[in-house]
Amino acid sequence: MSATNTQAMIAITDLTFRYGPRSTPVFDRFNWQVAPGETWSIIGASGCGKTTLLTLIAGLRRATSGTIRVGDTVIRRPRPETGLILQDYGLLPWATVWDNVALGLRVRRLYGPDGTHAPRTAPPPSRQEARRMVEQWLRRLNIADQRNKYPGAISGGQRQRTAIARTLALQPDLLLMDEPFSSLDAPTREDLQNLVIQLQREMDLTSVIVTHAIEEAAILGRHILVLGQPPNTEPVIVSNPGAGVPGYRSTPAFLDRCNELRELLGLKA
Repeated sequence: MSATNTQAMIAITDLTFRYGPRSTPVFDRFNWQVAPGETWSIIGASGCGKTTLLTLIAGLRRATSGTIRVGDTVIRRPRPETGLILQDYGLLPWATVWDNVALGLRVRRLYGPDGTHAPRTAPPPSRQEARRMVEQWLRRLNIADQRNKYPGAISGGQRQRTAIARTLALQPDLLLMDEPFSSLDAPTREDLQNLVIQLQREMDLTSVIVTHAIEEAAILGRHILVLGQPPNTEPVIVSNPGAGVPGYRSTPAFLDRCNELRELLGLKA
């Protein structure tokens, strides 16, 4: 994967990141690219830099050196078109489901797409349009009947659906997800994995999902980035073309891919 491909949705060039001046770098002159519309999983042992890489792409951390470009933007701060979904949902406990889904659109109306009062290249959606978008995503994610409830009164799966709806209402072109289903029971987790696959297909989203679960990485990512113990200097990439194909979980190819990932992670099959 060449670091000079200008068509990359994400282009990471000579990235070095460390938490302190004397600490071992998590990434050391690391190069990686994601093309528009691709679906990626990132997997690795605890402490390998999975979440760190995601927050660097999201603009929540600054690289020690090197560049991260998303679309036409060199990342130095959060980018309006990037959606980020966290493991703990990030919902306001005192706001209803409807208000949580509407939150991002309200903030955008007040402060502009990048969170400042800077001049806008395009007007934000009107209140009527924003309400229509919220209603659309409540229905699409099957939580319309929960609209007047608070996060503490709904299930973990419904809370995660609320977080997804809030993010997609902002019409991102890049979706970043950090361990989004790790706290859910197995049936709910599989249901939401299938939902994400459907949304990726419908919206042609570029997506990067961090996970610690081998099976989840193989289900969600057509490409899988395997990180090792720091410093990470070269990307280890596993091609996984069956991801997103109906019935893939039951195929020998899925089992082979999971075993390949176990070997790369130093685990016994």
